Amino acid sequence: MMLWLFLLLLPCAAFYLPGVAPRDYQVGEIIDIKVVKLDSVKTQLPYDYYSLPFCHPDVITEAAENLGEILSGDQIETSAYEVSMKIPINCNILCKRKYSIADLKHFEEKIKEQYRVNWIVDNIPAATRYYEQSFDDDGGASYVPVFYEKGFPLGFVGGLDRLGSEVGEAYIHNHVQLKIAYHEDKSSFSGYRVVGFEVDPFSVKHKIVGNWEGPGAMTRLSTCVPSNIGGFQPVTNLGEKDRDIIWTYDVVWMASDVKWASRWDVYLKMMDSQIHWFSIINSIMIVLFLSGMIAMIMMRTLHRDLRKYDEMELSEEEKQEETGWKMIHGEVFRPPRYGALFSVLVGTGVQVFGMSLFALTFAALGLLSPANRGGLMTALLLLFVFMGSLAGYFSTRIYKMFKLTDWKKNTLVTALFFPGIMFSTFFFLNLFVWGEKSSGAVPFGTLVALLVLWLGISVPLVYLGSYFAFKKPAIEPPVRVNNIPRRLMPDRPWYSQSHVSIIVGGVLPFGAVFIEIFFIMSSIWLHQFYYLFGFLFVVFLILLITCAEITIVLCYFQLCSEDYHWWWRSYLTSGASALYLFFYSFLYFFTKLEIIKPVSALLFFGYMFLVSFAFFVLTGTTGFYSCYFFIRKIYSSVKID
Repeated sequence: MMLWLFLLLLPCAAFYLPGVAPRDYQVGEIIDIKVVKLDSVKTQLPYDYYSLPFCHPDVITEAAENLGEILSGDQIETSAYEVSMKIPINCNILCKRKYSIADLKHFEEKIKEQYRVNWIVDNIPAATRYYEQSFDDDGGASYVPVFYEKGFPLGFVGGLDRLGSEVGEAYIHNHVQLKIAYHEDKSSFSGYRVVGFEVDPFSVKHKIVGNWEGPGAMTRLSTCVPSNIGGFQPVTNLGEKDRDIIWTYDVVWMASDVKWASRWDVYLKMMDSQIHWFSIINSIMIVLFLSGMIAMIMMRTLHRDLRKYDEMELSEEEKQEETGWKMIHGEVFRPPRYGALFSVLVGTGVQVFGMSLFALTFAALGLLSPANRGGLMTALLLLFVFMGSLAGYFSTRIYKMFKLTDWKKNTLVTALFFPGIMFSTFFFLNLFVWGEKSSGAVPFGTLVALLVLWLGISVPLVYLGSYFAFKKPAIEPPVRVNNIPRRLMPDRPWYSQSHVSIIVGGVLPFGAVFIEIFFIMSSIWLHQFYYLFGFLFVVFLILLITCAEITIVLCYFQLCSEDYHWWWRSYLTSGASALYLFFYSFLYFFTKLEIIKPVSALLFFGYMFLVSFAFFVLTGTTGFYSCYFFIRKIYSSVKID
């Protein structure tokens, strides 16, 4: 079954429904070049494009943005670049600006922090193509395109010290060559469609021929001859009070066979897809093999126990020596300590599960394309809000099963506990982003909108689900619970202690998704696109199966040692995988990232804490329900005297 599901979802990894309708351009029709933001993997703090003194149009217009775009720090605005369909441009002067030392220092700081510039054309992001030099058998050299990277660098640093650190002068990319690919459908021609957008940046110290006449045809630059491109334009020169920088650009049009529906493929393949596919398939096969082994062992062992307990002709001596999970049938369904908190965590886990399942389903079907900017983030928020009804329902069902009565208070805690931790942590981190004057800081109006979604929609839905759950009769255990709890338990070996089984139990679920976590974190923190949602959906199912099986196995061994305190352990066994996820974030931080600001490090670990917390309630709830249904099944299958 899993293999067939995997094969069915493979096409979803490459198929998507673009978030916008195609637009046809006629020759000479104006195409807008829009600026988005400046971002850097070394700071993780995005900035508005015009936070640096670039050339700008007379009137800067901001595009309408959805909630996901605002939370991502995107701020789409118009630019001064003038581009018309199929009209080539050679070294057009954008503007000439005089910069003070403070302005130049600002540019230099951003260049040394490796900031990249992000533009879009017809909803396609600008990308930089990187090449690798290769040699043939005759020793001839050639350059082969290796990969694309989103955006293009603001500039570069001209020197390195003996340790490889950048110590030289900063150079700014003041000349860009815009390579725009277009596709012409000759069968039903209605215009040209933009299918690619590359930017080659250069740093040019322009020289004016004659007197400066301003942007346009009257001013000639001797440096615009292709053979002269590359005369570096340093940003800072402390010997001068100010400096003029001339900004120029070329436009090159390239015919392409790529169709409009496939124009995002080059962006979605920025990562090494071959390694990704091999790693995921390898992980899937290993986990499926382990799952089959665990299931086989459980079936053989459990069937043996059931045959023993259902045997009618046992001697009195054998009955006295009978031990195992049947002996604690009167205690196994006794409510745990802190049952109210337990029910809140279970309800929250169901809410996160519902959000994840629906979001991954929509994404795997191609409904959350990267072309629909902010769509995934918006979908996650709205799904979490609407899944509040599930949180209230399942939390109250567990709460009522524990014979607790104050369901209204429990519902309020369910509605406020997890979202309250998420929102308060997010607000705290947002204060630091505000302090850095980053465009990634969420505006006050958006925070109010989030509060309205939470308190105005999610909380009432939690109460609605709780109301329907309270109207239903309480869940009754399949066996009678003793009035007096059992005090004595046999001695257990060290490896069956609670803390040992919890720590060991979290290894397998984390190992099942380890490879996918690496690629997801790389797409988030290294600013890459991620769109292998078909694989992610399969890995999500494997995660659920692994959590269920490892929890059932360890819970069964616990019951065999006559330890009936299984409620919290079943939740924490699979939930402990979140602890490994959080610890892995430290390893990823120190081995893959080069974050240089304390605020950026705080943001990384703060957001990874929130992700790990959500992962905890998801995996913990999965482990608990699997163990719960397993225990109900085995205790309803034996004869209790």
